[in-house]
Amino acid sequence: MAVKVLVVDDSSFFRRRVSEILEKDTGIEVIDFAVNGQEAVEKASKLRPDVITMDVEMPVLDGISAVKKIMQSNPTPILMFSSLTREGASATLDALDAGAVDFLPKKFEDIARNSEEAIRALQNKVKEIGRKRVSRFTRPISPSKPAAISSTSSFSPKPASSTRTSSTVTQPDRSFQKAVPETTPQRSFKASGKSYQVVAIGTSTGGPVALQTILTQLPANFPHPILLIQHMPAAFTPAFAQRLNSLCKIKVKEAEQGDRLMPGVAYLAPGGKQMMVESRGGSKTLKVFEDDSPRITYKPCVDVTFASTAKAYSGDVLAIVLTGMGADGRDGARMLQQVGATIWAQDEKTCVVYGMPQAVAAAGLSSESLALQDVALRINKELGIA
Repeated sequence: MAVKVLVVDDSSFFRRRVSEILEKDTGIEVIDFAVNGQEAVEKASKLRPDVITMDVEMPVLDGISAVKKIMQSNPTPILMFSSLTREGASATLDALDAGAVDFLPKKFEDIARNSEEAIRALQNKVKEIGRKRVSRFTRPISPSKPAAISSTSSFSPKPASSTRTSSTVTQPDRSFQKAVPETTPQRSFKASGKSYQVVAIGTSTGGPVALQTILTQLPANFPHPILLIQHMPAAFTPAFAQRLNSLCKIKVKEAEQGDRLMPGVAYLAPGGKQMMVESRGGSKTLKVFEDDSPRITYKPCVDVTFASTAKAYSGDVLAIVLTGMGADGRDGARMLQQVGATIWAQDEKTCVVYGMPQAVAAAGLSSESLALQDVALRINKELGIA
């Protein structure tokens, strides 16, 4: 059965271009168009598409407001199109927070080395999110509006005495027409007793929401550094790091060359670059560098960071693979397993796309499969801070 798509954009050229690309794939059917956010809300309710592609800036009702209305009235997987600018990044993150599941640059050449690869990327993403119906969950975020993006440094340490707390609020309904219980009983976990020095988390499609869900539940006195590898364009990672830092009790920053890894700090791999861990004397530092290798598809790449983490920390690593397309993280997880590290994967039910976690689980590399809402609790319990 073909994935039914509603294309929303105020540009007739872009609507036509997206439609042409999608309908080259026999597994996709564009069922209609909308020229503004209000029309999108109405047609989403009337036509009930499997996927909606949505522009951010539109007349009558903007894309972010349309996402909020659709998620309230007729929850549907929404793929945002965004400009690769600081303002575009901020707006796209707002859309993801409102309920959109993923985004792509509006200039297709920005997502691939050639046009055919870009076409396949768009088609595959639409099919993946259209065929998945994720379960409902409540994720903790700060009820206050995230701090405005600054043009200065992306990282300002929080005082140790900070009393910031996160309250649990009901977020957009992401059930996407799948019948599931309203609530999930909280699981009881036991610590393995293993010692760790670092936590590493890799993700792609659906990752921004997943990372926010997990990181906002970690305490300010988190005992280890955290490495975050999220497939994301270079223009987006500074804004995403700042947003996470404004919401979390731990510190979150975009990784920089030479950063010394510190407890209670999460380091987000910059878009378009690779992030590796290096041992320097008695400390661990980050190597952040440009990578023009045609052999490596993702920049940043989970495999690259995981492999370097295995070399630097041996088995004292807790690695987690979250929602995402493809199999990035599998080879790095294999290297981590060989040195005795612990590897967990997100379960299929709560993934936006069960690709990366499935690759790790199918290879027999993960010891646990966790629902997204349980990951932070499980981390805290495993590290003895629950």
